[in-house]
Amino acid sequence: MNTELYLNLIKAEPVHFPAMLLDYYAKLSITEQEIMLIIHLKKFAQGGDSFPTPTALSEKMSLDASETAHILRELIRKGYMSIEESHDQHGRIMEFYSLDPLYEKICEKMEEEHFVKQEKPSNEDHEGRIFRRFEEEFSRPLSPMEVEMISMWLDEDRHDTILIEAALRESVVSSKLNFRYIDRILFEWKKNGVKTVQEAREYGEKIRGQRSQKVGTDKKRDNEKRKYPSFNWLESD
Repeated sequence: MNTELYLNLIKAEPVHFPAMLLDYYAKLSITEQEIMLIIHLKKFAQGGDSFPTPTALSEKMSLDASETAHILRELIRKGYMSIEESHDQHGRIMEFYSLDPLYEKICEKMEEEHFVKQEKPSNEDHEGRIFRRFEEEFSRPLSPMEVEMISMWLDEDRHDTILIEAALRESVVSSKLNFRYIDRILFEWKKNGVKTVQEAREYGEKIRGQRSQKVGTDKKRDNEKRKYPSFNWLESD
């Protein structure tokens, strides 16, 4: 090993780069090629060149100048980068690439995630609410066996609390408010791959439609069988 070259490598000036960008670039739909080009832009700026040409950038990447120019245009088009102007000490206009739009989007994403985290109830909140909802609908405290059944839906069957609540509503609408019926609904949903409230609603409408069609078909079949006129024996002479 060439010790001198190794020491030069260790002592080489590092590129100052926001670590948060590495955590968020994928969430912002920035590709690996785009993030690599951004890193090179930072290195050029650190070395005193804030407006490198596509050719200069391509020499540092496994891309040609036209591909590098295309990525630059895409970053600007998507609002992750902009071309700004400044004046040097002689008053001349100097153009440079600004990554401020990208940093602003990262801040917006971080604030959005923080807001969702604050607003989204924890699993414990959801589970506590589902027990309260059952007591409200049944208008009484739940029995130990009923509490155990709800716990089984959550812990063993892994039903989402939102789907359990939807099954409860379905039983109320169907005027069949009992745990056995709710358990049957959840079983059917899981067997048929229902995972969201919207899918549950569509599945319920489909089943009700099939039942209505069957009732209509049965009634039509009965009418076809009865081809003779009705006769009231009480009114016969």
